[in-house]
Amino acid sequence: MRITGGQARGRLLISPKGLDIRPTSDHVREAIFNIIGQDLSGLIVLDLFAGTGSLGIESLSRGALRALFIDKSQKAINLIKKNLALLGYDGISAILKRDLSNGIPSNHALLNDAFDLVFLDPPYGKGLLPVLLEGLSKKGSLSPKSLVIAESSKKDSILLSFSNLQMVDTRSYGDTKISVYAYEAEQ
Repeated sequence: MRITGGQARGRLLISPKGLDIRPTSDHVREAIFNIIGQDLSGLIVLDLFAGTGSLGIESLSRGALRALFIDKSQKAINLIKKNLALLGYDGISAILKRDLSNGIPSNHALLNDAFDLVFLDPPYGKGLLPVLLEGLSKKGSLSPKSLVIAESSKKDSILLSFSNLQMVDTRSYGDTKISVYAYEAEQ
């Protein structure tokens, strides 16, 4: 796995051993940033089900101000820490160990930020996306005009909108479907 763009372009990330962490492929990550843009200067990023941290780290490489990584696996948390330290992004990042299967926790100070970009890559086929997208749209943790990038199996069907989130793009790459949601804050 390598960083596909920005300041750390070409740098290798530490990859997981085994099959319990499914990192987003270089090809799919590159496609995501071709969709949302290469310059993420000043954005605050939330990487849910972060795994290796590759999506949030790609964002930092492309100028994001800071990133919060959340995963329930200690193996993933250790991998994210190593990858952030490897690239020197540990000072502009935070990591939370949380189970997101029941939604996004609301009881942590780090989750009080308004995020500009959210990556959501839950395990495929578990039906977690609707609950999480609905929670994000209502929680108040998204800044005006923020984007949520949801990764799923292309076999999974997901809704076009969730409260204040509206799907604006969807594309498939192999078995992976990328759905881009735009957030419109209530006036």
